[in-house]
Amino acid sequence: MKPPSGPEEARRQASDISVFASSCTLHGLSHVFGRGSLTPRRGLWAVAMLLSMAAFLYQVAERVRYYGEFHHETALDERESHQLIFPAITLCNINPLRRSRLTPNDLHWAGPSLLGLEPSEHAAFLRALGQPPTPPGFMPSPTFDMARLYTRAGHTLEDMLLDCRYRGQPCGPENFTAIFTRMGQCYTFNSGADGAELLTTPKGGAGNGLEIMLDVQQDEYLPVWKDMEETPFEVGIRVQIHTQEEPPSIDQLGFGAAPGYQVFVSCQQQQSRLTFLTLCPLQTGVTMSLLETRERAPGRVQENVLVLDIFFEALNYETVEQKKAYEVSELLGDIGGQMGLFIGASLLTILEILDYLCEVFLDRVLGYFWNRKRSQRPSSTHLLQEGLGSHGNQVPNLSLGSRPSTPPCAVTRTLSASHRTCYLVTRL
Repeated sequence: MKPPSGPEEARRQASDISVFASSCTLHGLSHVFGRGSLTPRRGLWAVAMLLSMAAFLYQVAERVRYYGEFHHETALDERESHQLIFPAITLCNINPLRRSRLTPNDLHWAGPSLLGLEPSEHAAFLRALGQPPTPPGFMPSPTFDMARLYTRAGHTLEDMLLDCRYRGQPCGPENFTAIFTRMGQCYTFNSGADGAELLTTPKGGAGNGLEIMLDVQQDEYLPVWKDMEETPFEVGIRVQIHTQEEPPSIDQLGFGAAPGYQVFVSCQQQQSRLTFLTLCPLQTGVTMSLLETRERAPGRVQENVLVLDIFFEALNYETVEQKKAYEVSELLGDIGGQMGLFIGASLLTILEILDYLCEVFLDRVLGYFWNRKRSQRPSSTHLLQEGLGSHGNQVPNLSLGSRPSTPPCAVTRTLSASHRTCYLVTRL
């Protein structure tokens, strides 16, 4: 066979590693895979390339790991506003149930969970409450509802609320919504429930928010029978300031207000988007006169009455925005920078390597089948020529005249001695 030439030779040159290394833009590759024998200089270049490649892969792995941790940045901005929605205010009496409203049936069903009472302790507990003992033959009710117990025996807002004003205008129990929490029945001001319009305020400072006077009814507090999780040891109310969309977690996030004091609470709003609403007039409700409170003994007022004043510190709000600290573009930029620093490559260098691998595949795999197919063609032609030669020896005296020379790939006709056999030979 002849040595390969033409397109085949060009393909083999393209798949040669030394030829590829001499033209590749990957730094140092030409010094490692150049022509010639192995020298100490070539070995040093190979070590340098391996170390650079290892450092590059390590940096890429670190960047990918950092991207997978999903770090974020928080941007805090303070903006002024001409009007803010007043938050929801949830109030709970620390005492969940009034002692005068408890019955033997309540103690039978709720005593173990709320007070830690055993059945044998019911009589002693009723004596501590100042109530008559359980009558003989008492049979508890087969049905019991905890929500009904809190509604019936819990502190009602009509009994606790002595005065209510919002921005100087009277308000009342109709401006509150009953809600059940872990502390029992509580009441939320400006909850927006049932489609009620939310209250707004155009000013900050004391006198431009909610001011209420409450009677905690300390004489209705249950005695501390056992130290349990639900046992209250304080006197007063628990307060939580939250948005209308947030359910109250007053047992965890609320703060306390004790009787005998006036508590001022200034708050500031934080949100990412503020929707302004038109200021609406408050409904005029029935208010209680302060004359009843002034006629009470000063000692009882100090033990049971408190004043709570909640308002905005200023008409501004903070916007808190969280966004990715590491974007995909930054990841690609870091990988490209590490690639250029350690191995001097780029995206086009990767395309060059892929193109070289394709050339190797065409030369080593497809070229093997191509050469095998070509090697079978000359052998078939040789066998055919030998058969023709044997027929020619049988008719030595047969003369066909002078025959012009046939160019390659021409067709020649040969007659046998019997003048009946014709062979067509195609020369490749």
